[in-house]
Amino acid sequence: MNNSVIGLDIAKHIFHLFTQGTDGKMIKKKLKRSELLMYFANYPVSIIGIEACVSAHHWARELTRLGHEVILLNARYVKSFVVGNKNDLVMG
Repeated sequence: MNNSVIGLDIAKHIFHLFTQGTDGKMIKKKLKRSELLMYFANYPVSIIGIEACVSAHHWARELTRLGHEVILLNARYVKSFVVGNKNDLVMG
């Protein structure tokens, strides 16, 4: 099993993926809804953290079918990572 841990911010149309590369640098990737499952089908098996919400259970089932381990996180633990009341990806 790959030891990578991925944070996945799910939304209606655009999903944001966050992980750390082998060089230690942060990787941020923006995926369309139609690209998500194909991307993870070709990605090494990983641990994926998703904020628990209505659609998170659907995506957790789909990603688990692909062999990934999905952890649903309570919103109270995710909220502390929000900086400046932003809700979109900052690609900086």
